[in-house]
Amino acid sequence: MKLHMYFARRTLSALLTVAGILTLLILMIEMIEQIRIFGSANLSLLTLLYLSLLKIPFTLYKIFPIIMIISTLVLFLGLARSSELVVTRAAGRSAMKALIAPLIVSFLVGVLVVAVLNPLVAAASYEFDQNKAKYLNQKTQAFSVSEEGLWLRQGDETGQVVIRASQTNFNGSSLFDVTFLGFDTTGMPSFRLEAQSAHLQLGHWKIENAKRWALGTTGNPEAQAETLVELELPTSLTLSEIQDTFGTPSAVPIWKIPSFINRLESSGFSARSYKMWLQSELALPLTLVAMMLIGAGFTMQHTRSGNTATLVVIALLLAFAFFFLRNFASILGDNGEIPIALAAWAPPVAVILASIARLLHLEDG
Repeated sequence: MKLHMYFARRTLSALLTVAGILTLLILMIEMIEQIRIFGSANLSLLTLLYLSLLKIPFTLYKIFPIIMIISTLVLFLGLARSSELVVTRAAGRSAMKALIAPLIVSFLVGVLVVAVLNPLVAAASYEFDQNKAKYLNQKTQAFSVSEEGLWLRQGDETGQVVIRASQTNFNGSSLFDVTFLGFDTTGMPSFRLEAQSAHLQLGHWKIENAKRWALGTTGNPEAQAETLVELELPTSLTLSEIQDTFGTPSAVPIWKIPSFINRLESSGFSARSYKMWLQSELALPLTLVAMMLIGAGFTMQHTRSGNTATLVVIALLLAFAFFFLRNFASILGDNGEIPIALAAWAPPVAVILASIARLLHLEDG
């Protein structure tokens, strides 16, 4: 048990060291990037540092499998150079038994990353986007899916329009049972419009079978309401903006994704990208285990055996190949080319089995 605890501490130490060094590098890169983006806003250095810190969780989360493989190489190369693995084998512990603690640590770290870092990434990304729109005076559009249906907001120099729809088509270009609420620049309501359907076209909504109430005038709005067979309402929204907004699963915390999927599907959207994202995130602990096994398979031998640099390069190349294979499988699953479960779980499981086979082959000679 003491030996397992020792290896677990060494694993955590290597992981924290690599993560800390990469965090500092990412912070410096992000500072340069934020200076480039917000150069015209004349922000203080402290504000730029805050914006850079908001970007760090997202970047770390994306490259965490790479952090795991690098920390694995650091761990086992250190153990090999100090001959601790040789002593462990001499004490009757096989390489597979020595791997138990590091593998448990990598799996638990993966669970912690998904449970804690994932929601942090969503919150930090949202805060960054809000600050970016504020400092650069960008026009903002909002998207939300609730139990009442789909909500959109569009804005320009004349005011804001809030849109609610009960249903939509698969890509968000057509809304059904839709309500438009217009507000002027002072925030006062200017009109309300209810329609059977609204179709997004270049620069405007084409609205059919609508009833319009003018709210910015005196008198009874109902008495002055007009019924229209067809009309056009200007909009700054584009189809790509709508699709990009609801097509970004990383913007939703993992704990909220299942309910968000249900609301998307009930509103008429395709939730396949969210389902693929959810399964990929659930498979992340196994992905980190696979990275640990790739590194262990090439660095657990004693350094006196030679070819250490070559083996390290091979391990890194295989790890990067697995990283891109995982992303490629996610794309195939997202596009419906292969089943979602297969796209998310097959790559890490296959790499784990192949790595274990290599370790058993090396151990048995």
